[in-house]
Amino acid sequence: MAKKSRAAESPPFCPSAQPCMDGAVVLGVVGGTAEEPRVAYLNKPQPVTEELLALAEGVESTEVIRFAAPCAGSGCQHFDGAKCKLATRVVNLLPMAVDRLPPCHLRPKCRWWRQEGRAACMRCPIIVTQSIGPSEILVKTADPTSTEGLEEDGID
Repeated sequence: MAKKSRAAESPPFCPSAQPCMDGAVVLGVVGGTAEEPRVAYLNKPQPVTEELLALAEGVESTEVIRFAAPCAGSGCQHFDGAKCKLATRVVNLLPMAVDRLPPCHLRPKCRWWRQEGRAACMRCPIIVTQSIGPSEILVKTADPTSTEGLEEDGID
């Protein structure tokens, strides 16, 4: 019997979490422009602290920092009991943002990676938890009530 890695046995992490969630860490920092944001991933996860959140000074921390936290599973409106519908919509609705896998410390335990693989990672750098003036497609992608982008996988 093949031995599973420790990462495969651990609960998955959501790469689009809120800083107030238990176990939240900083995944990356948002750069680029409001129209074309890009996440620069940290080499090592950093714990969420009041001092870190204060660095956002004048804006919501979720506009400039991407957080990850243990997946809330059925406590999340994007989770259907088996899969993360947000990850599915990200892959099916959004264009690729990069042409190779970005360096990411979260990947071994990331729900999106485990579920959608490389396709999710290629789009991940354009995901910002709270965007100013997001495009229509980003709004549809983030909408937990939307069925757009789910049909292709038979998830609707």
